[in-house]
Amino acid sequence: MAFINLENKLSGIRSLVKYRPETGRHLYALVRVLLTGDSSLSKGERELIAAFVSSRNGCVFCTESHASAARILFENHAQVVDEVLENGASDNLSLKMNALLLLAGKVQISGKEVRPEDIERAKNSGATDLEIHDAVLISAVFCLFNRYVDGLGTPLPENSSDFIEMGHHMVSNQYQFHTNPNP
Repeated sequence: MAFINLENKLSGIRSLVKYRPETGRHLYALVRVLLTGDSSLSKGERELIAAFVSSRNGCVFCTESHASAARILFENHAQVVDEVLENGASDNLSLKMNALLLLAGKVQISGKEVRPEDIERAKNSGATDLEIHDAVLISAVFCLFNRYVDGLGTPLPENSSDFIEMGHHMVSNQYQFHTNPNP
């Protein structure tokens, strides 16, 4: 049960968007640009950053839903998601992606943890300025989402299998805002 009366039975961020759609539409718009907009990072890589940061923040709802979406997008390489959630990196990812995950992990702790050598490592691994920007922003935004979801004690789905359905919905719906955010 949520800490406040959200007047709906949805779980996680969906319950908050339904409760306060005038703020929810802007949150969805931002995440839609970051996770599904034009980028040289794949949608799977961006979902992976979101799941990784959420995992480090201990936000079960965001970790499980975005990890599910990342697994779908990584298709035959879905084990990469679990490797990153467990180890913070994967031998099955590029040096660039591992450098961006390291950077996102530092942002998750505090933006002040990022050092010039972290940026240089990412650049030397092939990351562009825009990819570095987006990895940092995805990390920062998911810290916000994680704190929002957990700070109001939003409920988890009744069945863990619901996260798989959410992952499919996020991939196919691409974070389109609806006043009734039921998948």
